Amino acid sequence: MKKNSFWYRAYRLYYDGFRQMTLGRTLWLVIAVKLFIIFIILKLFFFPDFIGENAEKGQEADFVAKELFNHCETK
Repeated sequence: MKKNSFWYRAYRLYYDGFRQMTLGRTLWLVIAVKLFIIFIILKLFFFPDFIGENAEKGQEADFVAKELFNHCETK
């Protein structure tokens, strides 16, 4: 990669910026832990796989369509 290319200069900008951080590293760690909690822990415990448990294999789209139609029909 040429040293005067856009991608190389952008890479060096972020590389040098992250390398010289002190407080920023702690903040990035906090952000990473929060994202882990939001996307992994909460998904496992609070959002069950309702479609996977109730629909037959390969018929997930039909199950969702049927449930949506039934839901709209009752309102």
